[in-house]
Amino acid sequence: MLAELFAVMAPVLVAAGIGYGWVRSGQVYPTAFITQLVLYVGTPSLVLSTLSQTHIDHQAFGQIALAGALVTLAMGAVGLLFSRLFRQDWKVLVPAYLFPNSGNMGLPMSLYAFGEQGLALAVAFFLVLSVGHFSLGLVLSGAERSPRKLLTHPILISLALALPLVYFDLQLPRWLSNTIGLLGGMTIPLMLITLGVSLASIRVQHIGHGLLLGALRILLGAALGWGIGAALGLGPLALGVLVLQSAMPVAVFNYLFAVRAGRSPEQVASLVLCSTLLAFLFLPLLLAALLPATR
Repeated sequence: MLAELFAVMAPVLVAAGIGYGWVRSGQVYPTAFITQLVLYVGTPSLVLSTLSQTHIDHQAFGQIALAGALVTLAMGAVGLLFSRLFRQDWKVLVPAYLFPNSGNMGLPMSLYAFGEQGLALAVAFFLVLSVGHFSLGLVLSGAERSPRKLLTHPILISLALALPLVYFDLQLPRWLSNTIGLLGGMTIPLMLITLGVSLASIRVQHIGHGLLLGALRILLGAALGWGIGAALGLGPLALGVLVLQSAMPVAVFNYLFAVRAGRSPEQVASLVLCSTLLAFLFLPLLLAALLPATR
């Protein structure tokens, strides 16, 4: 079991460590360019490539998408409650609880823990989160107010293209399948390296609140994921993916949105960094509980 856990965590830690070490050594990393490249080219290609090349149980795909939406709404309610209990700005805390790092960390960990089938189901969760994050999340953070830009976001376009592939078992032309497979292949490594770069670049304050609220985000996310997944009758694999994705730390994009909007970026930075560091400690324990049930 230890070897299996190490096989899952090692690629994530090594790739993020490369990004962290790169910036800390004084090297230049074009974060804005890489982020745009991943958002506009890599991620849509990964979504289309994964969903077109993996046979997916339509019912499981729909169930985990529904479960992801329910977990997201529940975590938003938790964030609103905690913002009142801890006297935090709800426009800062609610997005942090609504939107976990289901891309940079969730997709690679689902791939290494559960294989291609697990990655396809994780993509369903990721799509639901992305639709919310790059529409509602941008509005809540104050980073974007243009409806036209929200509706033409590449994540939303890739979702519109991917759903017919899933539900009608359509096949892409070989040239297109090879092309998006190549472009999608760069996404996960760049996501993880950029995660490490972001962690190295963030300067945090409010460490105490960050640790407490970050830990609660991870633990309650896992608990709600398990409860909602069990209530919907998800199979072992889908339930494992849902719980893992729900337990991800606060997404780095929350920090980028906060910087763009000028809305308490130092507080969001604390939530991102503290929850991510705690996730590296908690997720191996969670995987140790999840993996036997999916074998």
